[in-house]
Amino acid sequence: MLDVDVKMSDLFVNIHEEEPRLPASGSFTYRFEGFELDTARFELRAAGTRVPVEPQVLSLLILLVQNLDRLVSKDELVEKIWDGRIVSESAVAARIKAARKALGDDGSQQRLIRTIHGKGFRFVGLAAIERQEEQAVPGLMASVTEPERAAAGSERRDGRPTLAVLPFQLLGEPGPHDIIADALPADLIMDLSRLHSLFVIARGSSFRFRGADADPVSVGRAFGVRYCVTGTIERAGPDVTVSVTLADTSDGSLVWAERYRGEMRGLQQLRPEIASHVITNLAVLIPQNEARLARGRPASALDAWSSFHLGLDHMYRFNKADNAQAAGLFDQALALDPYFSLALGGRSFTHFQNAFLLYGGDPEAEAEKARMLAQRAVEADRLDPFAHFNVGRCCWLDGNLQDSLDWFDRATSLSPNYAQGVYNRGLVGTIAGSAERADRDLALALDLSPLDPLAYAMVSARALTHVQFGDFEKAASFGVRAAKMPGAHKHIELIAALTSHLAGNAPEAGAWLGKARSKDPQLSAAMFFNSFPYAPTAAREVVERALYELGL
Repeated sequence: MLDVDVKMSDLFVNIHEEEPRLPASGSFTYRFEGFELDTARFELRAAGTRVPVEPQVLSLLILLVQNLDRLVSKDELVEKIWDGRIVSESAVAARIKAARKALGDDGSQQRLIRTIHGKGFRFVGLAAIERQEEQAVPGLMASVTEPERAAAGSERRDGRPTLAVLPFQLLGEPGPHDIIADALPADLIMDLSRLHSLFVIARGSSFRFRGADADPVSVGRAFGVRYCVTGTIERAGPDVTVSVTLADTSDGSLVWAERYRGEMRGLQQLRPEIASHVITNLAVLIPQNEARLARGRPASALDAWSSFHLGLDHMYRFNKADNAQAAGLFDQALALDPYFSLALGGRSFTHFQNAFLLYGGDPEAEAEKARMLAQRAVEADRLDPFAHFNVGRCCWLDGNLQDSLDWFDRATSLSPNYAQGVYNRGLVGTIAGSAERADRDLALALDLSPLDPLAYAMVSARALTHVQFGDFEKAASFGVRAAKMPGAHKHIELIAALTSHLAGNAPEAGAWLGKARSKDPQLSAAMFFNSFPYAPTAAREVVERALYELGL
């Protein structure tokens, strides 16, 4: 199996925070005690030799060195290195330890990185700063023709995020795995090109940038792209490690990085699994970064795509005010492009949310508007999985569970790695009574997209499958975990309450029921079943009884 070097507890992203940014004007090299920290090449060197450092650890080190005149608090570290995610103390400590190790420092000496207990960390080495003017990498810029540069102009006419994927760099021992350095990024280009929300540079052009000197900033200048995917493949004995990085080409800063481990002999089999993980992460993280960029622009300056991405940001917060703001942004996108399938789908989603969470007005009318817009999205782009997904949600809300499952099957056939389609198929399978297959879908959705804005809902749905299995302890574990995750709404808290009640934990059940009622004092069993129209099965009877015993 693929070993992804990341913990689920470290994956819940707050998309309102910014990534660490390197200096926008030129690049810098910091020199101290024989080390060179080069922000342009994003590497650490000792006596001129590159020191292997994980991307996240290197970002942490750059942040500390760039702020050597002051203390960097743990909160700032988490905000800028982990993008505001919920991370454990041990995760922070492990990255600090790795940064010290790369510099020949340790927790006892604290020669270069000092811990100020209870407050944060400081870089205490004396760093000389050398400004380096950005220069084209020899032989690379010249190999990209002027027509290619013009065709990949910095401002796409349709406003989609632009991306280039480079061949991966080989590290360590050579061998038969070398072919993967080209094959895996070629897979990524093919799969990413199926996402209608991205403009992806063709392999024939992007593969001209090869080796350690092919930095994201140069790629951005050559092709006019916003994002660049790079990677390394390193063999050590029988094992292999594949590292993948997504960078913002405007300054070379990291948007995302991940590392995958496996056995060398199974690398070809792991290749599609690695590609699947990378695709689903980029499909979430690029829109989040685009929303962050759009947030800094005046409303009048937003194009259709910027309005759409900012609308997604608000839509996934699942509260009445943000849902209304999302609707306005999708309308703004549609005013600029009436046949914009994704914006039609987003507008459908906001009407669905009005009906699902009963934000006011007529829920049947809201459901009908959601259905109409979802159908228009399908007509605008029959290959858009998000459009089929939204039709499926409308069928679910009507209680047409088999029709709903059919639409989710269409969405996932168009995009097999479409985690939200897999999740919704699992949720509808749960309320239809097919818990075993549903639980497999839900586990797959979480595996495909651990950073997904609907991750809390995927976990909560697994609580409902385990109710059907009769494993109330496991159901409560999933239910409470989901309710603690960012974005959880009143129904998620109610599921935590009913599963805790079934597990015999009355105090926890009462606490979660109180939180759900604080968001909606009118919360009732009828409201729950309006949103989750269970088929008449034994599972529904168990849920009904639990809600009755909770006083709903």
